[in-house]
Amino acid sequence: MKTKRATFLRLAALALALFAPAVYAQQRRAGSELSLLCTPQVEWCEGMKAEFEKANPDITVNFVRLSSGEALTRLRNERANPQFDIWWGGPADSFIAAKQEGLLEAYESPNLANLKDPKLMKDPDNFWAGIYIGSLGFATNTNYLQANNLQAPTSWDDLLKPEWQGQLMIAHPSSSGTSYTALCTILQLRGEEKGWEYLRAFNGNVLQYTKSGSAPTRFVGAGEAAVGIVFSHDIVAQIERGAPLTLTFPDEGTGYEIGGMAIVKGAKNLEAAQKWFDWALEPTTQELGPKYAAYQAPTVKGAEPARPELLQVNLIDYDFEYCGKKKKEFVDRFTNEIANAERLKE
Repeated sequence: MKTKRATFLRLAALALALFAPAVYAQQRRAGSELSLLCTPQVEWCEGMKAEFEKANPDITVNFVRLSSGEALTRLRNERANPQFDIWWGGPADSFIAAKQEGLLEAYESPNLANLKDPKLMKDPDNFWAGIYIGSLGFATNTNYLQANNLQAPTSWDDLLKPEWQGQLMIAHPSSSGTSYTALCTILQLRGEEKGWEYLRAFNGNVLQYTKSGSAPTRFVGAGEAAVGIVFSHDIVAQIERGAPLTLTFPDEGTGYEIGGMAIVKGAKNLEAAQKWFDWALEPTTQELGPKYAAYQAPTVKGAEPARPELLQVNLIDYDFEYCGKKKKEFVDRFTNEIANAERLKE
């Protein structure tokens, strides 16, 4: 009886020794993933994934790239069963709207102390933090200018001129944070009543709306339209690739974004999400952008901007709280009264 019992115990111990590493490895894998909702261009998303995994070899990052409007809709739809741990990139207006709807998790990262202007660059309750800054600009096809003996637009009023009829391209604010920044810039510059009048007139010169905020630079560069309204860092990226584009800014003032990030409420990999959050607020991380054709300005002390001239323009006093809290109302009004969101150009 004792011999059988001893044999059983030896077999049990052997099975445990063989099985335990597999269990541990499975647990380690389960706890070593990060689901990232990424809003900037795919190249930068891929680059950040690779850089984070290099710095954290025990964590595998899986990301989906969506424009900020699509990302916000996705988080709303998955509220009961979140599929993402952290949302990285896209204008702060969307993060303010997401906080208002209870979609984000507060996190007091020690690296929030690195921010240059905490009052402007983070949520007062630590639901989101700023990771880059970008200004709106106009991308004009230089070949079109030469062929038609025209000058690139340098004001918002210029975009209403007859020579640009059917020649403007911009994303739709329902899917794009870039476009929503432009919309809310106009409403702040002119006031809501005159702002909506301007947007109706502007729509008369639009050739087509796109899904992605940066897409107009590609289409304008290819000669499909003459002018795109896009963040200036996206215009610079296309110029660097050889696109025949001229970058100008509206003299009366342009809007800008603070690109945000936030942990998703109910994140399944919270510890990994906090590691990404901390890492994204380090100076060396914010200097990685140009390596992946991303020329946004950093938000943290000690990080040098690759293109400081993109912020040395006439920036309006953009009210992020106003634009964030009004986002659904303004997007719905634009969609219902000015241009619907069907058949957006990819």
